[in-house]
Amino acid sequence: MRLNLGCGLNRKQGWHNVDKSAACGPDQVVDLEQFPWPWQSGVAEEVLLNHVLEHLGASAEVYIGVMKELWRVCRDGALVTIVVPHPRHDDFMTDPTHVRAITFDGLVLFSRKANEYWQREGNANTQLAVYHGIDFELVSTETTLDEPWAGDLAAGRIDQTAVDEATLRYNNVVKQQRFVLKAVK
Repeated sequence: MRLNLGCGLNRKQGWHNVDKSAACGPDQVVDLEQFPWPWQSGVAEEVLLNHVLEHLGASAEVYIGVMKELWRVCRDGALVTIVVPHPRHDDFMTDPTHVRAITFDGLVLFSRKANEYWQREGNANTQLAVYHGIDFELVSTETTLDEPWAGDLAAGRIDQTAVDEATLRYNNVVKQQRFVLKAVK
């Protein structure tokens, strides 16, 4: 099964399109903040959350519940694609329904490999994979730059180091991020 969670009006052919709102015409109406989700464990071979995860889990308890259910419904090796606005972009900050910033470092908290490394090193990182018995490996991450940054980088007026420094200092440099996780069971 391929799950398009929080599909809104962006239904995908060949996917099981899911949304909280029946007005979107999903294949199935599901509130992703209510647990358990209505699918059996290990049924999903692929999951898409396209501009969805930042809307879920205003409380840590609910957010962690979403991640636990996501892991539960995935089969071993299932790929989970998460696309979100960058937390320092106006697209994230101006939407009152955005309740959680999704970042690389935040997603790594759900990696058992990273958690075990932190244990060995004596780091204080929160070990959510170990605490909750789930495991997602971060396979890839990509960023989409906003203008003028994208054009300046493409034209060679700035380099990647300048972009990286600007991303740490300024808003509206990175428009969105795309993360791909792999469920490890």
